[in-house]
Amino acid sequence: MNWLIKLLLICILCIILSVILTILLLKRKYDKRLSDFQDSVLKKQRDEVQNIYQTMRAWRHDYHNHIQSIKAMLAMKKFQELDDYLGTLEQDLDSIDIAIRTGNVSLDAILSSKVSIARKNNIEVNCSAKVPGELKISDVHLCAIVGNLLDNAIEACEKIKSSGENAFPQKFIRIYIGMFKEQLYISVSNSTNAKHRRRLNELVTSKLGEHGFGLRRIDKIAEQYDGFVNRKNEPGIFATEVMLPL
Repeated sequence: MNWLIKLLLICILCIILSVILTILLLKRKYDKRLSDFQDSVLKKQRDEVQNIYQTMRAWRHDYHNHIQSIKAMLAMKKFQELDDYLGTLEQDLDSIDIAIRTGNVSLDAILSSKVSIARKNNIEVNCSAKVPGELKISDVHLCAIVGNLLDNAIEACEKIKSSGENAFPQKFIRIYIGMFKEQLYISVSNSTNAKHRRRLNELVTSKLGEHGFGLRRIDKIAEQYDGFVNRKNEPGIFATEVMLPL
């Protein structure tokens, strides 16, 4: 009888050890995925800063060329040509001015960066954003939501075929951030290559790696501020709405 009790205790101990080892392995796997996600975020931020820096260098180079051209026209007293040149230059400056002013400096930075990246990837972007000076949500959390939404939107657009018989609709991203019923309303919609509607819970849980963390982070932040997340998935378009109390 004693040997049965000992055997049972050994089995229970083995089960406990197995559970502990499984938990430790899962935790280690999760920690590695989290570390990889954080590394990818830092790399993306570095690449975006580098992108802005290169753009600024290009503007600076063009600025010197324009100054030289203007001085030459003045020296030769070609005032009509100078007036035409300045008119064209003004139009060009308007077309490349992608600075977004929302009323929040941190949000301005993240939106300007993501919009610049999207347009460089031939994605049509329409952005309307204005927020009050004081918000309940922190700047870090606000930028985390918007950054993750736009990262997903840009990735979805990049998967769309741009030409050929089987081309999908034009690549686009629509961004609206403003006030709605005394709440901060964030809406991001984008074209996708999805031909069929998918269940939203399947869509969220099936996205592994960086974007899986990104989607869950949006949900967690919204939950933290008693907010609401609504995802709409239709063939050819995906939209996310986030409502956050003030």
